[in-house]
This record gives sequence, structure tokens and C-alpha cells, in this order.
Amino acid sequence: MRKLIQFKNIVKDFDGTLVLKGINLDIYENEFVTLLGPSGCGKTTLLRILGGFLEQTQGEVMFDQIEISKVPPYKREINTVFQRYALFPHMDVFDNIAFGLRIKKQSEEIIKQKVTKMLKLVGLEGYDHRAVTLLSGGQQQRVAIARALVNEPMVLLLDEPLGALDLKLRKEMQLELKKIQKEVGITFIYVTHDQEEALTMSDKIVVLNEGEIQQIGTPTDIYNEPENRFVADFIGESNILEGIMIDDYRVYFDDKEFECVDYGFNDNEEVDIVIRPEDLDIVPLDMGKLTGTVVSSLFKGVHYEIVVKTQDRHMIIHTTDDATVDQEVGLHFFPEDIHVMSKLGAY
Repeated sequence: MRKLIQFKNIVKDFDGTLVLKGINLDIYENEFVTLLGPSGCGKTTLLRILGGFLEQTQGEVMFDQIEISKVPPYKREINTVFQRYALFPHMDVFDNIAFGLRIKKQSEEIIKQKVTKMLKLVGLEGYDHRAVTLLSGGQQQRVAIARALVNEPMVLLLDEPLGALDLKLRKEMQLELKKIQKEVGITFIYVTHDQEEALTMSDKIVVLNEGEIQQIGTPTDIYNEPENRFVADFIGESNILEGIMIDDYRVYFDDKEFECVDYGFNDNEEVDIVIRPEDLDIVPLDMGKLTGTVVSSLFKGVHYEIVVKTQDRHMIIHTTDDATVDQEVGLHFFPEDIHVMSKLGAY
């Protein structure tokens, strides 16, 4: 794949506060990339720098091997869909989508062809002359996407565009957005603080915290192989334990030694250990690698969330079987369920 965007040592300072602390990131053609992190981590600032709405304090933004920091937003081959869709209430659906094409003075015949194609792409055929004020939130979002895509940008930026939708519609639109991205074949860069959203849609996830990249990887990498405590804690639920890496494939925690699949650490190095709740099974006491007492059990619809107090800590387990409070149980897991992380900092 062709490298389309390069952020080179991007620093952004707002009145003495560093919001971005030297971001280096490559984005490739036709990727669906998600910038993921908590509020205030710098993800929207990075997106706005790429869109041309903010200028970085230091660093370079390369687009197709050209530095674009001084290029105004309207001259960049980039369009943006905002959380507030910014549709024109006095225009119908067709005219909202056609707006950018008319600014470019394209012929009405070409405009009709392109808008009709976009209406079909986003599932709004027959809505041409509907007032946008009468549309649902999901339909308004589709109009905003169509308006951005009709200009045929090389990159589409999406700044938490599903934030205003209810949970069911948000899940539907996650799948719809991924489908649209595959059909149009351009790069999508998506900003969210919703971990499930990022895992569902992305080819690549960039996890940020406090203006720094913590990890870059596929959804599977980010979930199964977090590189530090922040990523492990932020992406899904985790049991994070302190331990010691005795040597390759052997780790020590909860006063016991366990076999694992990790290697390459220093002998007797202090490490953090992640065991996901779904990787723990409740078993009879004599079959458990750890033992403990059930503290609570909550039914979550798909699974029970059970908290077990072991010798040193509380462990969260997700299982389809219920357990009784104060019941003594064993906890079982496999070597590949243990993920060992260095205590070093960010990516």
C-alpha cells in the first residue's frame, strides 16, 4: 500500500500546555484508521491539524509526499464529517449533498449523476427532496457523509460522528460506515473514545493518551497484545496484576509460578500481567490454578460478571455460568491467556 499521510514530530502547544508531544504516524491509502483515546488526549487536535483547521507548533504534515501545513483546508483533498453534522436546514437532502459541487461550478447534469450515486451509496434513495430537519439522526449523518464523499476526496475525516446516536443505531452505523469505506475505497480517519467502536470498524487503531501515542496496531493486536498498562486498562476490561518475569516463558504472581508464552524480558524483571475476564474459567477448587471466594455476581445479558477475591486481589470473570456469593471456587486459565507487559512507558 502507498503511504498517503505522514505526521512527523507533530507538537501542538495551547497557551503553554502541550496537547501533542511529538506525534509520528504513517497512514496508508485505503486504510480505516481510528484515533482512540480518552477526552483531552489530543486525537481531535491531530485530526484538525490534518484537516487544516489548526496549525501545529512544530513538525511536518506530509500528504502524498507534499508538505501541506500552509495549504488552506479547501485546497486539501480531505473532507470532514463532524459530530454536529452542520447540514443546511433551509436546503433539502439533494441540495445539501450538491453544495460542494455547486461551489466548484460543476454542471447540473454532473451534479445530478453524482448526488444520485451518493444517495444510493448511503441508502437514501428517494429522499432527494426531503427536508433535512425531518430526518432522523442516522439519516442526517448519512447526508453528512454523502456531502463529504460527493467531492471525491482522497481522505475522509470523521470526528466522533456517531456520538449523538442511540446505542442500537450507533452499532448499525458502525457496520454501515465500514461498508461505505470499502465501497468508495478511500482512507477514513476516525476519532472516537469508544473502544468497541474502534475495534469494530478499524484496520488500524492508534491509541493516544496525554498527547502521546501509546500503541499502534490492528484491533486484534491492541486487544490481545496491549503494550502497556494504559492500553490494557483502556481497551475492554482487564485483570492487571503485578508480577515478576522469572525467565523466558515463566512468570510469578499471586505467590505462584506460572507457564506463559512471553519471552525476551530480563530475568526477574518486574512486569505487569493482563488476563482478560473472558479468559478465566470458574472450576472446582482442586482444578484451579488460583483459588478464591465469590464476592459478587451480576447478570449482563450475554454473560455473568463475577468477582472473585483471591489471596492478593479481586479478579473479574466473564462466564455464561452463574456462581453463588461466598462460594469458594478455583480459577483456571491457559499459558496463552497470560499477557506479560513491560512497565516501561508509552509507545
